[in-house]
Amino acid sequence: MQIHNNSGNITVIIDVSFEDKDMFMDFILNEQCQFIDSVDPEGLIKFEWFVDEDSNAGTLVEVFEKSENFQGLAGKVMGTPVNLKFREMVNIEKMTILGDVSDELMDNLAPMNPVSKVYKGGLS
Repeated sequence: MQIHNNSGNITVIIDVSFEDKDMFMDFILNEQCQFIDSVDPEGLIKFEWFVDEDSNAGTLVEVFEKSENFQGLAGKVMGTPVNLKFREMVNIEKMTILGDVSDELMDNLAPMNPVSKVYKGGLS
């Protein structure tokens, strides 16, 4: 392990709430994940959902090798029917971006009110 070595990875955490648990679960398992895989997302390390079915809340964790990979995937999915369906189905409670991303990308994500935090130290 190395101390204080910024890998350049970008982690995106999106907390959502939803009304219809069955519809949401069907969407992420049978539409969204397949769609993300089909656009061949370069540099995507993880795209994982964690769901609390009792409170109709979920957290999506995306990890990218570098900022350009996050920007590339965002450009491929924004405005697509799958993305629009997702936006209609959930309330985005909080979006957190961990790592250094461009001002342009932050401007594009502004409707989701993202919080951006840059790397300062740790172990990797």
